Amino acid sequence: MNSLSLLLPGKVSTSPEDLLCYGFDASGIESAPAAVVWAEDVTDVVHVMRYSDENNIAVIPRGAGTGMTGGSVPSSGAIVLSTEKMNRVLEIDRENLTALVEPGVINGRLQRELERYHLFFPPDPASMNFCTIGGNVAENAGGPRAFKYGVTRDYIMGLEAVLPDGRVITTGVRTAKGVVGYDLTRLLVGSEGTLAVITKIRLKLMPMPEEVVTLLALFNDLKAAGEAVQKIIEDGIVPRTLEILDSETIRAVENFKPIGLPKDTKAMLLIELDGAPSVINRDAEKISAVCSKLGAEIIMAENELARMKLWEARRSISPALYHISPTKINEDIVVPRSRLADMLVSLQNLSRTTGIKIISFGHAGDGNIHVNIMVDRNNKDEYERALPLVEEIFRLTLEMGGTISGEHGVGLTKQKYISMEIHPAEMELMKKIKHAFDPKNLLNPGKIFP
Repeated sequence: MNSLSLLLPGKVSTSPEDLLCYGFDASGIESAPAAVVWAEDVTDVVHVMRYSDENNIAVIPRGAGTGMTGGSVPSSGAIVLSTEKMNRVLEIDRENLTALVEPGVINGRLQRELERYHLFFPPDPASMNFCTIGGNVAENAGGPRAFKYGVTRDYIMGLEAVLPDGRVITTGVRTAKGVVGYDLTRLLVGSEGTLAVITKIRLKLMPMPEEVVTLLALFNDLKAAGEAVQKIIEDGIVPRTLEILDSETIRAVENFKPIGLPKDTKAMLLIELDGAPSVINRDAEKISAVCSKLGAEIIMAENELARMKLWEARRSISPALYHISPTKINEDIVVPRSRLADMLVSLQNLSRTTGIKIISFGHAGDGNIHVNIMVDRNNKDEYERALPLVEEIFRLTLEMGGTISGEHGVGLTKQKYISMEIHPAEMELMKKIKHAFDPKNLLNPGKIFP
């Protein structure tokens, strides 16, 4: 890597400490790269990709490493290309409701900056205070607000990206409409860094809503909570968030970061409405009536501090679960909303019959359930008993008309299961697209496809 160090002085490291730090992500999979490069602009990225192309060395794009499926775990001998220093908000266009940012901008930081202009960027993953916009684009991240507002793909208007051979492309438009040629922007969103390295992102923004109301509904029955979700939607109400936590999740959060929830609660809905005060107050009353009829206790956040406390608890679920087990198998299935209650009960039954703890929570409004199989990888017998549960959960999901990943992608951890959902003809087309962008298979190789 000496010639690369000369090309990018002060931006390349092969020190064991750096290789260790950039050799894993939130999946827990580890593999040290050969070098780490901290790009500061598109020219640096071009240099790295040309070097890669000339020397046949793999490059792994990396944001903050918060991905759950191993998408930024390096292959042996690869260069990790970090975009964390490409972290400028280049433009906020209030007239056209757009922003231009670099990929290393932290989602939460962007949200706070936009608040000054009374604007917001809807995608809000649980890791928003750590994850980067570039990573959100690569994984097509969602979050609690996705039910009402959609996922990252719905807010990406255009991209600047560097191809594996070092060429720079610009995709998309700055206008509200545009149908000239194939939609390369939407193709790159969710491609997990396997097609191009994103260097600039044009985002669509939304005006900040007038008011927000947050409700808690505490249930003594898990199925009743799932039924409440369906009835709320049948009533024509679209909350901006509609989250569900099962009993094990509630206990984990209360033990980790107490907010006063009854630990004997079987399920909880965290519901948020935004918009004009008259409309959301009316909808809050309707939701309260629906949930009360199904036996729920209703609590309304009294002020902004109480609301933030509830969301702090929601975003602390993942660290809270690690206090139960040092390792876990985490999946993010999605089922049609009409099958949410069925899926939650099936997961509960699966846990009961196998004796392996399964903790479920997630974005009930769009049927996205985060399923956590609580096993210790160091306990070989327990871990081997738990692994077949993943395939069984995916089988149930697909039988209900769902998908095996809602927002975490495929990466390394779901490769062996992708053929359960993607048929041979579609798989062949996807592989041909990968080859068209990256004929030498140097950009994030070994991801997505088995």
